[in-house]
Amino acid sequence: MEETNREAVATAVQRVAGMLQRSDQLDKVEQYRRREARKKTSVEARLKAAIQSQLDGVQTGLRQLHKALCDVKDIQNSLADVSKDWRQSINTIESLKDVKDAVVQHSQLASAVENLKNIFSVPEIVRETHDLIEQGELLQAHRKLMDLECSRDDLMYEQYRMDSKNVHDMNLIRSYFGQVQGLSEELSKQLWMVLQRAMVTVRRDPTMLVSVVRIIEREEKIDRKMLDRKKQTGFIPPGRPKCWKNRMNEVLESTVSARIESTQSETRESDKMWLVRLLEITRKYVLDDLTVVKNLMVQCFPPHYNTFQVFLDLYLKSVSARVQELAAEDLEANEIVSLLTWVLNTYKSVEMMAHPDLQPECDVKQLEPLLPEHVVDDLLGKYLKTFTSNITGWLRKALETDKKDWQKETEPEADQDGYYQTTLPAIVFQMFEQNLQVAAQINETFKEQVLRVCLKQMNSFLVRYREEAISYKEEHLKDRQHPQCYVQYMIAIINNCQTFKESINSLKRKYSQSAEATQNDATIDKLLNEVAREGCQFLLDEVFLDLEHHLNDLLTRKWLTGSHAVDTICVTVEDYFNDFAKIKKPNNQEMTSEAHRRVVVEYLKAIMQKRISFKNADERKDGADRMIKEADQFKFLFRKLSAGEDTDRLCDSIAAIAEVFKLTDPALLYLEVSTLVSKYPDIREEHIVALLAVRGDASREMRQMIIETLNQNKPSSSTVSQPVFRDITVPSNTMTAMTSMAVPKLLK
Repeated sequence: MEETNREAVATAVQRVAGMLQRSDQLDKVEQYRRREARKKTSVEARLKAAIQSQLDGVQTGLRQLHKALCDVKDIQNSLADVSKDWRQSINTIESLKDVKDAVVQHSQLASAVENLKNIFSVPEIVRETHDLIEQGELLQAHRKLMDLECSRDDLMYEQYRMDSKNVHDMNLIRSYFGQVQGLSEELSKQLWMVLQRAMVTVRRDPTMLVSVVRIIEREEKIDRKMLDRKKQTGFIPPGRPKCWKNRMNEVLESTVSARIESTQSETRESDKMWLVRLLEITRKYVLDDLTVVKNLMVQCFPPHYNTFQVFLDLYLKSVSARVQELAAEDLEANEIVSLLTWVLNTYKSVEMMAHPDLQPECDVKQLEPLLPEHVVDDLLGKYLKTFTSNITGWLRKALETDKKDWQKETEPEADQDGYYQTTLPAIVFQMFEQNLQVAAQINETFKEQVLRVCLKQMNSFLVRYREEAISYKEEHLKDRQHPQCYVQYMIAIINNCQTFKESINSLKRKYSQSAEATQNDATIDKLLNEVAREGCQFLLDEVFLDLEHHLNDLLTRKWLTGSHAVDTICVTVEDYFNDFAKIKKPNNQEMTSEAHRRVVVEYLKAIMQKRISFKNADERKDGADRMIKEADQFKFLFRKLSAGEDTDRLCDSIAAIAEVFKLTDPALLYLEVSTLVSKYPDIREEHIVALLAVRGDASREMRQMIIETLNQNKPSSSTVSQPVFRDITVPSNTMTAMTSMAVPKLLK
């Protein structure tokens, strides 16, 4: 017992080691555990059933033995009574013995005279019949067998009619014709052998099959005759009815069943495609065999046999039983799809039951389904559950692989148009496409279900994708030298969002019958837009981190005396945008517009922060000229980056402020400020105050007058299409320095 336990433990350890050879198989430990538990439960159930069956058999046997014992006792008592009666009537019987013997002798002689010829030739006919059976001459053998049986049956019938209680003579006749029953059994074996090989026989020697059918028909006719005579006289010859037609049907059914069961030549362990091979072999066998039945075999059977329909029913019954056995096994996801595709599509397709060679006898509309509906639903549910679990794991692995690529020191690959990309969208949608193609083979409803699962998992995946992109940016900010290709891979992430959108739309067009957008579609679009927008924001943050030092030099004394800050800003932005050209539309256009806006806003912030206050008219003129020149530089740069699109409005705000600074006559200052406010209605009071402070020559009264007048004639800013000053705040220290001013209400 201990040795058996040790062997069992060793086997189990070996089996577990085989299952867990790779680290990714650890995720399936629970699945393996459940599968082994199911197997254990199944084995235990079979053992219990076997033991219970044995116990039931023993119990039944004991009951039968007890009953037999009681019967034996009853028989024993009856025999005792019979023996007693016989002893009492023995004298009477003895007195009639001579008469009885004469009658028996007379009846026997009469039957013997009538069948004298056959009686003398029985041994010879038996030998001839045996030889004919061995030679395959079944019709001739059956003719002789019929003659022998006819002689025997006539003699026994005459004997029965004259003296039905004369067991001795009956046994004498039966003994003399004893070999006839053996010939009948020998002939029947030959018939069943021919029927078992009917598919081969009908091709090579159809006359043999015809002979078998004729013999069975003869025997059926004799059976009917003998049964009719039994109803009239109560006599039936030994071995009747033979019921060879029923036996023929049983042989054909077992042959077809064995034919279908023989299709499995591989197991899952030896061949991952075992089920596909099994189903294909089954399809080929069924189609080939039914074609032979239709074209050849129906000619060998009488029309009333309805031969094709009989074989069709036998094959479909066997196939249905086989696929139900397969459905009850612990199938993997791909095996479920293979089985359902075969059952729901291939079965009634032109590749099988709707094949032209089987028409018009085989009407696929009348065929019963191979699997009950509840079994199909269970298999589909099991597949969806497994598919959902698998797709989650596949997406997680795909994202992990993509994340590793983000750390590479080489640039990501580009598509045919030169846009950076990673392999993630292709991997994800190849995954989706393959499973949807498989689902489409089953039916439209299931295809829609799989598509919904894919989109739902895509939703969850994009949430993780966004989180990983943010984490990628945060890690980069800790050390901006790493990863080396951060900008290029962030561009690839942005482009992937566009690819995801296009791929999702393509899948929906291809695999969905519904054109209506769902809540899930809206969520996916929103997530993709957010990931792309945030990615663009991260890249611009990267640009402005490099520009920060140069932006701080704007509108300072250093800037006034000849700083090259704007030149550097333009060169840096253009250099970055050489890489940003690898961003797909419309994100690249939106990014250019945002970069333009941020550069101008930062420039305006530099003005509002009062880093400089002009001391005289010459400084104001030099500063204004410089601002106008730099506004033109920005215009030129962003026209170039925007492929000639209108970029003047933002940059013109710098030139408009420069005109306020450049004005030499303070008395006209109000008009210039009014012009600025009319062009940019979103400018606020604190902006005007800051501008006048930078100008440096506006008196307190003039400032108050300008503010009050503008408040009285404030333009509406509600219709501003491109606000410039809305997000620009004036630092509190700047405003504190102006507390001596009169501060009226904000300009709207």
